[in-house]
Amino acid sequence: MELVLNKGSGIPLYKQVKHAITDKIRSKELSAGFKMPTERELSEHLKISRNTVSAAYKDLEKEGLLISRQGKGTFVAEESDRIIHGEVHERILHLVDAGMKEALDYGMEAKDFLHLVEQRVEEKLDLIRTASAVYIECNTEQARYFAQQIEAGTNMKCDPLTIADLIEMTDETRLLLYKAKVIVSTFNHVPEVLEYVESFGKTVLGVAINPDLKTIVRIARLPRETRLAFVCISDEFKSKVQQAFDNAGLTDLDLVYTNTQDPDQLERILADRDQIIVSPGRFRDVRTYVEQERIIPFLYNLDEGTLKTLKQNLLELNIV
Repeated sequence: MELVLNKGSGIPLYKQVKHAITDKIRSKELSAGFKMPTERELSEHLKISRNTVSAAYKDLEKEGLLISRQGKGTFVAEESDRIIHGEVHERILHLVDAGMKEALDYGMEAKDFLHLVEQRVEEKLDLIRTASAVYIECNTEQARYFAQQIEAGTNMKCDPLTIADLIEMTDETRLLLYKAKVIVSTFNHVPEVLEYVESFGKTVLGVAINPDLKTIVRIARLPRETRLAFVCISDEFKSKVQQAFDNAGLTDLDLVYTNTQDPDQLERILADRDQIIVSPGRFRDVRTYVEQERIIPFLYNLDEGTLKTLKQNLLELNIV
């Protein structure tokens, strides 16, 4: 069982272990009845203390995702799927009930518990209103697109930057990095981003992205003789799309790639193609010359599980 931890993120390691295991249960990589590694085995594998793993396991048992059986080990609980994928309303009520029970066990009055919850919600709303993030990608299109997705998913202002912006490091870029509460990037760019922003002392969190499955399916269903063009801004985005097609087994497409900014050249290329695949940043350019029916927007999306983990991490860092 592979778990990815970021020991420099500022998030307690036991919570990172807990979140990583929760994500694997959510994705069904770990199914009900799966026998977990012992605390010693996992601590040695991750090179962290046994107490860290123990704390994560205890939290997961308290939430009903793991169950410990005397003399047999720790297992993914049978009801974990219902807890993970059940009605949100029911899951939240379960957490409220658990919190209230613990408060009462400590001698707190019910009305004081209610006041504490209301106060905490107000504190979080204040944080959201003032917090900002920076999303960093290798190309402008994805940086803008995923910054918008993070903003929508967290209600936190998120500005886009590229790796090239970090290399150039203008005063404007410095100001954005200085103001940001957190920096976000795809997992494969996190080590590179950490090098460039080390002096800012910011937490860098990683996210995963996936090609939009509906787009891939739509392209795969086109007749074999369809002449395609792909229009984007950057070579980096083009390379990612090529890789996505290769991974999907779409290696025999009659496809012309272009990132030309010359209107005449673009018009000539589009006129000779049946269907136009277009990145978000070039949609308006293509729409000038091509009717809507011939356009296929090519989208990537933030992985749903990793977005939930991002929000959990932001909470742990008291950012939202």
